[in-house]
Amino acid sequence: MSVNLTFLGGVREVTGTSILVRTGESRFLVDCGMFQGGSESERKNARRWPVPPASIDFVLSTHAHIDHSGLLPKLVRDGFRGPVHCTAATADLLNVMLPDSGHIQERDAEWESRKRQRGGKRQVAPLYTEADARAVANRLRPVPYGVSIEPGPGLSVDFLDAGHILGSAIVAVTVRDEGREKRVVFSGDLGHRGLPIVRDPAAVPRADALVMESTYGNRVHKGMEESIEEFVHAVNDTLRRKGGNVIIPAFAVGRSQDVLYLLADLTRQGRLEGITVYLDSPLAVEATRITMRHAEVFDRETIALRDWWQAHPEALKVVAVGSAEESMALNSLRGGAVIMAGSGMCNAGRIKHHLKHNLWRRECTVVIVGFQAQGTLGRKIVDGEKRVKVLGEDITVAADVYTIGGLSAHADREDLLSWAGRFESPPGKALVVHGEESVSLEFAATLRSRLGWQAEVPFPGKEVAV
Repeated sequence: MSVNLTFLGGVREVTGTSILVRTGESRFLVDCGMFQGGSESERKNARRWPVPPASIDFVLSTHAHIDHSGLLPKLVRDGFRGPVHCTAATADLLNVMLPDSGHIQERDAEWESRKRQRGGKRQVAPLYTEADARAVANRLRPVPYGVSIEPGPGLSVDFLDAGHILGSAIVAVTVRDEGREKRVVFSGDLGHRGLPIVRDPAAVPRADALVMESTYGNRVHKGMEESIEEFVHAVNDTLRRKGGNVIIPAFAVGRSQDVLYLLADLTRQGRLEGITVYLDSPLAVEATRITMRHAEVFDRETIALRDWWQAHPEALKVVAVGSAEESMALNSLRGGAVIMAGSGMCNAGRIKHHLKHNLWRRECTVVIVGFQAQGTLGRKIVDGEKRVKVLGEDITVAADVYTIGGLSAHADREDLLSWAGRFESPPGKALVVHGEESVSLEFAATLRSRLGWQAEVPFPGKEVAV
């Protein structure tokens, strides 16, 4: 039985996740992600598809983060006319995240074109437009967790809760041919155990082949309690003693909602009080509204906190910042504010303006709560660089910087091993992806030594038979 995988991105690197799957009668993608960070990302995003998009039968989307979904508008614009199967929450999020990405592509192309015109060079076109992104909506087909679909001949697919962000899924594909079957499981991004809002990742009993992420496959996050203590100290020390602002770069989907949950929970416990949070991201505001519409995926603790907050709305003040003018007005705040904005890796969006106005101030604090890919501004700050370039200016890093890994939405090494250990028998083949090259290689070695698995790290663009 022939099942072949070609890794178009997200292998030996963290972004651009997309896998071309070929069976005897079908050709489909698992994810269609955008490359982010690094000097090569623009070229990779613009390159031609390895097969005509019109020849792809369907797409299975594990979740809405742009590094897994951000090239869907380009795929549809270039001729793809099949369905995109995903959970209902992922569909809702894609309907706001992809147009936002298209708007960013248009804005960046316009800025680059003006710069080129001044130098007598040719203008550039956006990777895709907001209109291209809105066209994806007609292709989305929501699927409930645990309900099998048959998207092609001899195929059945199940979406299982990945516990990473709202709507995130592990995708299990069963291929049947002449009485035989093969089960190929794609982990997507797995969540850190004990995350707020979402449930822990679902167990998968068996797989003939497994494609498994390894983002934090070489490290263990700080314990949640230790992380929360560090977070409380960062906020209280900055707002009460130092008199500065707390700046939190956060992904609009997942991290922003998790941090709001944490701030509300700590307020309920009396460990924080009188906090004003400026949510400076229209996308994060809309994603928060979508999150509140999907209580069916909440864990019990989140339901209890939601009920408390609805009964005590004055306890934590959250200001939704809409227009660019309202965002710019935050630059005059010299202290007492928690400002949360995107992008989560600091390489685009409104967070760059807040870093420009606060990073050089010793009384301020930057709290990093998510993964920072190589080449991004966030990674440079985490790595301790003393001066960084923000919006074309060299800025001194004088603010305190806290990197709180325990709040990450990604599973760490022990989470990944715990999830892998719940298989009833080892997968016939494990392909380790979605990690920096050294991390993926190390985690594959860990799977071999600790679990006795046949684990390897594929190469980008190379076809693998499973």
